Amino acid sequence: MRKTKDKIAKIHIRKNDNVRILSGRDRGKEGRVQMIISMKDPKSGIVQKKAIVEGLNMVTKHQKPNQKNQHGGIVQTESAIHISKLMLIDPNSGKATRVGRKKTENGWVRVAKKTGEIIK
Repeated sequence: MRKTKDKIAKIHIRKNDNVRILSGRDRGKEGRVQMIISMKDPKSGIVQKKAIVEGLNMVTKHQKPNQKNQHGGIVQTESAIHISKLMLIDPNSGKATRVGRKKTENGWVRVAKKTGEIIK
């Protein structure tokens, strides 16, 4: 059996970016990315990228009482959403845009496809 390298996708979204959700029950809503999560699929070896978006993709969880939450109960938290279901919002125009990469003297930077401007 031949060993292969893990396939890692380049991601176009980073922490603290404003994004719009493209599909699912929260389609069309916008929020800020709190965290990016990498999860490796044990069978295929492919690394999946997911993001937690502030205030979106909320799920309810039943929680047992503990020292932090004395009474327990039902708690709402944000759940991870796949990167492919998110689209970056251009900070200049405020519209959702695809992201490209351009090489400058400082290295590679992200560029908005609609306006062609650099995204910080």
